[in-house]
Amino acid sequence: MKKVIVIVGPTASGKTVLSLRIAQAVMGEIINGDAVQVYKDLDVGSAKILPRDMAGIPHHLVSIRDPKDAYTVYHFQQDARALIDTIKVPVIVGGTGLYIKAALYDYEFIESARDLAFAEANAHLTNAELQDLLREKDPDIAIDVNNRRRLLRALEQAVAGTPRSSKTRKDVPLYDMLVLYLDLDRDVLTERLRQRLDKQLEEGFIEEVRMLAGKGIAVNAIGYRELYRYCQGEIDLETAKEAIIKASRRLAKKQKTWFFNQMSPKLLDALSPTLFADAMRHVQAFLKE
Repeated sequence: MKKVIVIVGPTASGKTVLSLRIAQAVMGEIINGDAVQVYKDLDVGSAKILPRDMAGIPHHLVSIRDPKDAYTVYHFQQDARALIDTIKVPVIVGGTGLYIKAALYDYEFIESARDLAFAEANAHLTNAELQDLLREKDPDIAIDVNNRRRLLRALEQAVAGTPRSSKTRKDVPLYDMLVLYLDLDRDVLTERLRQRLDKQLEEGFIEEVRMLAGKGIAVNAIGYRELYRYCQGEIDLETAKEAIIKASRRLAKKQKTWFFNQMSPKLLDALSPTLFADAMRHVQAFLKE
């Protein structure tokens, strides 16, 4: 199986710096695993790496989509897998767990155009009739009979000869992976989040939000949505800042639980003076396996 290195952790944990050092050491290339950083113009608020800081290392899936255009987990899955197949040592870096797992495991998503065509061809059938057809072709399936979209997709799969009941899907890895999680004490994380937010505000985060709003874009991501409310005069700046910190802390807690339940990462102390050496021990052992 193709080997993939994955570096995850909360905002402000040092993922970017560690990923650069690891990629340099193993001659790897970095694949962005952050759902916000795929968009153009969402730079300051997403803490997107600048070209001058990339140290000559190829970075993929960064600033590839206009923020007015949708980029779903399905799009990320297809793009990331294509890159993994062509990069000698892929290093995925980010915090969007569902995107990362969808790329690395046997997740299946509905491709809209195909699904729509099948739905139109069977529009005359009731849900009960769809269920009867499905039971004939896939008697072992367990499915919500009131969810027409799922019924249609399951029937489409069964007709194609790949019944859903036979698929183990999302818990089966498609690659051999090493997942490193950068851990931070909660109080230290809070202080880092405050420092990062202050720096982002100095670098023009509010101006970025105003620029996007001027284009009719209101981004539903931490930091952007709170500052958008500030720019609209709904809340003051201090209230916005506290809301950002609170939401970031809450997300960090959810991310840690999710990654440990879903991807069994190696835990690394983000503040350790031997962080890089500790990470490289895992990386070197993994690549030699």
